[in-house]
Amino acid sequence: MAKTASKNAKVKDLKASAEAKNWTKVIRALRSPKTGAYTFKEAIVHKDKVKEYLAQ
Repeated sequence: MAKTASKNAKVKDLKASAEAKNWTKVIRALRSPKTGAYTFKEAIVHKDKVKEYLAQ
C-alpha cells in the first residue's frame, strides 16, 4: 500500500514553491582589466533587488 502525503506537507510545498518564484538568477559579464577577457558572475537575487545588483 502506498503512502499518502499529508495535507500539511502539501501546504508546505505550495508555500515553498510560491516563495521560490520571487528569486531570479542573474548573470553579469565582467571585463578583466588585464586581459580584456570577459568573465561571468552568477547570483541568485530577490526579484525586487535585481536592478540594485546590476548597478554595482
